[in-house]
Amino acid sequence: MTHRHTPESITAFFNQHGISDVECIFADISGYPRGKLMPASRFAAGAELRICQAIPMQAVTGEYSYNPVFPDSDPDVRMVPDYDTLTLSPWASQPRAVAVHDCLELNGELCTFAPRSTLKRVLADYAALGLTPVVAPEIEFYLTATNVDPAQPLLPPKVRGGRAEVGQSAFSLNMLNELTPFWDEFRAALVTLHIDADTWIHEVGPTQYEINLMHGNAVAVADQAFLFKYTAREIALKHGLNAVFMAKPISGAAGSSMHLHTSLVDTSGSNVFSLPDGSESPLFGQFIAGLQTYGPELMLMFAPNVNAYRRYVAGSQAPTNMAWGYDNRTTGLRIPASNAAARRVENRVAGADANPYLAIAATLAAGLAGIHEQLQPSDPLASNGYDEAHGLPRTMDAALDKMQHSALAKQAFGADFVNGYCAVKTMEYNHYLGEISAWERRFLLPQV
Repeated sequence: MTHRHTPESITAFFNQHGISDVECIFADISGYPRGKLMPASRFAAGAELRICQAIPMQAVTGEYSYNPVFPDSDPDVRMVPDYDTLTLSPWASQPRAVAVHDCLELNGELCTFAPRSTLKRVLADYAALGLTPVVAPEIEFYLTATNVDPAQPLLPPKVRGGRAEVGQSAFSLNMLNELTPFWDEFRAALVTLHIDADTWIHEVGPTQYEINLMHGNAVAVADQAFLFKYTAREIALKHGLNAVFMAKPISGAAGSSMHLHTSLVDTSGSNVFSLPDGSESPLFGQFIAGLQTYGPELMLMFAPNVNAYRRYVAGSQAPTNMAWGYDNRTTGLRIPASNAAARRVENRVAGADANPYLAIAATLAAGLAGIHEQLQPSDPLASNGYDEAHGLPRTMDAALDKMQHSALAKQAFGADFVNGYCAVKTMEYNHYLGEISAWERRFLLPQV
């Protein structure tokens, strides 16, 4: 985001656009927008805004954990706006603004349970070494027809020819031109929000798309990815569609990922993954090795929901291990062909359902551990990564167990965050286990 607001300029901005209210929002652990609506005049005056400390850790079911890590008193935290994110709200029916907020404890410290805080904590460890991560996400999602009965599968919407897509239209420009009213409004919304989108493509699945965001500061990029998903859902609903960021929303169709491209620069802006002669630096291999070693322990941040684990299927271009290779899309870690200044690591593990703040934080924490410990990566893989052993947790409960016992997770994100995050995810998983599925009714009802 290149725009800048100061407290002094806000009133003039509000008056110019006739804004009466501000959406004061932050991402909870699922990446879902939470917050409050505040009168514009009070926002401009710097009025204090508070919210319950537990809200950042609200489960997807709407429930809250009673793990002892959460105080019984449920104290307040302050919501403090990042004025660089203040902009017009493109989905609102009346002029309204939106701003991303940090959650701060009343003593001024970052709230442990807020995902934006978690990312900032990891970035502080990089800053101590004089390093700054540069990140670019690729976000995939589906546009589906409305779905009023959750027991029924999601279906693609009808398009110009009167029929629904059947898929297998990767990179099709004809299919990318479908649903034009949605795309016109969505593109305009991204411009309004100062979201730096790069390329747009139609993916393999029926009405499945991928949009790449430009590389930049990790917090700013995470903010953009957070607002991107919020915007897509809101604009889609206006057009009778659902924007779906589940990792595997349609049985038999391609899953949706959020690939993360990462490089590191020093105080002079030079890419430390490359030496002055253009060759790979030791830090490059160490960063890869950190992801290989610790990525499986942090899987719950890349694949935070039961549905996410349906995506990791051999031959699907979704990885099944943390092997790495040069321009190899069958591996979990791909090194795109580039010049020395653009040398980077593409983490292909995270699903579209991952919280961007947490997926980026996990990627960076694992890479930094590799640098601190001077780990060495495996040999790069030039062959098919699916021929290698499945090295990632295959279920949500396996990922939960790994994160609960991860010393790196507690060191990088804080023990309270890890305990709280795992407590909420355990509650969600147990809630899922209580659901009787269509598969059980289809096959077990008549035969057992």
